[in-house]
Amino acid sequence: MSTAVKEFTFTDDEVYLKKLGYSIGTTIGEGSYAKVKSAYSEKLQKRVAMKIINRRKAPKDFREKFLPRELKVLKVVNHPNIIKLFEILEFEHKIYIVMEHAGHGDLLEYIKLRGVIPEDRAKFMFTQLCHACVYLHQNMIAHRDLKCENLLLDYQNNIKVSDFGFARTYEDPSPNTLSKTFCGSAAYAAPEILQGISYFPPLHDIWAMGVILYIMVCASMPYDDSNIKKMIKDQLERRVGFSRSKVVTSEAKDLIRHILEVNVNRRFTLPQILAHPWMTSLQDGENPGPSCNNDEAHGSGQEGVMDGKAGDGGVQSPVLTQKVDVEMEEKKNDETVVAMV
Repeated sequence: MSTAVKEFTFTDDEVYLKKLGYSIGTTIGEGSYAKVKSAYSEKLQKRVAMKIINRRKAPKDFREKFLPRELKVLKVVNHPNIIKLFEILEFEHKIYIVMEHAGHGDLLEYIKLRGVIPEDRAKFMFTQLCHACVYLHQNMIAHRDLKCENLLLDYQNNIKVSDFGFARTYEDPSPNTLSKTFCGSAAYAAPEILQGISYFPPLHDIWAMGVILYIMVCASMPYDDSNIKKMIKDQLERRVGFSRSKVVTSEAKDLIRHILEVNVNRRFTLPQILAHPWMTSLQDGENPGPSCNNDEAHGSGQEGVMDGKAGDGGVQSPVLTQKVDVEMEEKKNDETVVAMV
């Protein structure tokens, strides 16, 4: 009795990519009009991530607004803690974006798997995020969608900022450059944005960084975004809760409160964040500067989801759902939000 042998065939796009030196691997993430695949580049001699976007299925606003904006930023940025773009290819109705491969997934997955990040490690990772944002802001780029799902990790768990679909460039570095567009996720949005007040884009990033730091050291969200009205009220009343069951140092709490400051004129700037005692107390031997070279040192490691929202090609990531009992620490005063005019 003979055994039938199933013949393996390549799709047209796989043949096209193979001619260009790319061997396509497993699917890392997939959405309604895009998927991210692992691939090996013969030219680069290493693994890469390839985002494949179907232009026929992608919505018009993504094709005409979010995708061009992201590619514009990725083409010009060059920083060890920002995901690197290698090449953009087009074949028939598809776009192939070849990027640095982040082998350990995203920060949200990392925290869901491991729980609270020890503060020494959190300082290291958060400092890398700060350095990436300093670089972006010095180059007049605001990310406007910083969240754990958009912070990828290489094989050494170095931070790699990704997903620039909501990024905005600006010419005036002063707070006179305002935006009215609501961007990103409500859970990471500053109160002035949730209230529809015009905002200075870099301050959007800074507030989101405070939420990210809170998630790092608490493994939970600082605010419940299931009720936006209550969430805004908690923000305006400076209600930041910390779990009784988790030990968070007073220095970390102080930094988080200064970043999650409702008054935009008092919210910490990036230089103030980097100069805070919690940030300057890294242990000897730790280097939060340029990331290590990950290349293929751990080629068999777990592959991570690369992207987080439909606005970035439809690749979905989960949300942090952990709920904890918290002891609310409230600062009462008569200050209100200072709108930027």
